[in-house]
Amino acid sequence: MRTERNLTRLDRVFARLDREPERPAHIDVPKMSRHRVALLLATLAFYLAIVWLVVITSWLVRLDWQVMFFRPYQQWPEIHAFLDYYVVLGQRGPTAVMVAAWLGWRSWRQHTLRPLLTLGASLLLLNITVGAAKLGMGRLGPHYATTIGSNEMGLGGDIFPSGHTANAVVTWGILAYLASTPRARRWLSAVSAVVSLGVGLTTVYLGTHWLSDVVLGWAAGLLILLALPWCEPLIARAEVAIFALRDRLRERGRRAVAAPAPAPSAPVAVSVPLTPLPTAQDEAATVREPASPARAPRAPAYLAPGPHTTRSERTPVTPVGSRRPPHADRLPRGAATSGARPLAGG
Repeated sequence: MRTERNLTRLDRVFARLDREPERPAHIDVPKMSRHRVALLLATLAFYLAIVWLVVITSWLVRLDWQVMFFRPYQQWPEIHAFLDYYVVLGQRGPTAVMVAAWLGWRSWRQHTLRPLLTLGASLLLLNITVGAAKLGMGRLGPHYATTIGSNEMGLGGDIFPSGHTANAVVTWGILAYLASTPRARRWLSAVSAVVSLGVGLTTVYLGTHWLSDVVLGWAAGLLILLALPWCEPLIARAEVAIFALRDRLRERGRRAVAAPAPAPSAPVAVSVPLTPLPTAQDEAATVREPASPARAPRAPAYLAPGPHTTRSERTPVTPVGSRRPPHADRLPRGAATSGARPLAGG
């Protein structure tokens, strides 16, 4: 009987991750269509209109002051703690790390660098355009306003347009831009729009931006997303160049590993002076010579002056005296005997 285990959702996810990465046969790259160009021009006109309304201190500036005096953070203090964390979704550092991690995974799975390169190009455009507008207009924020009813332009500020809002539009909108299916693009577009809208209104609630700053930030981020198809040829060339560099480095590494060991160098010829062969007379003279030289005679041992006795006549002496036990009948050597030694038992 054949039984199969039912795969859970987590099992299917891991099974998908274990598959060999494959590059899709067709990657849908957005093109600069007429509809897109028209939408880009309309957004650009809206962007310039907002700037003009702020510069001439129109009704939009008055609305900014009314919202600021309303002080939303005092009207609804119970959501202040939540919105302090929610606004992080518009900060460039955390959002770029999260989105880059996801796009890096997609790049590895699809064997293409386009997602990461597109994110890098969009963030570069964001820094250049929004940064230049901030420094060029120099508008002060609500907390640093000097004159009631003034547009606070040209006073050294850097909040117009809102960087948080523009960053939220670009960073989360790039996911919809890179979506592989129309359905995923629609869903991701809705999610990015809600997130960026919430981030912009959160900055107004906290009092860090005017309302016009947020509106201009939405327009600035949308302009970057609409203009990205113009960067696609440059992104494609950069991807080809990076892959070509990778292939060259790999080929160089393979050659270094497969290179044979260097052959041993040829021995260097050393000139040795030739000696004449020995003749018969030389061989006879060599035979007649003794094999080893005669041993030199040993020098005589030096003896101290005085009478010397033979070794047999010497009495063995130790540092504590003679080793011979004393005996009454024993006489020293060389002494004359007075008579015959008595016989034992006599």
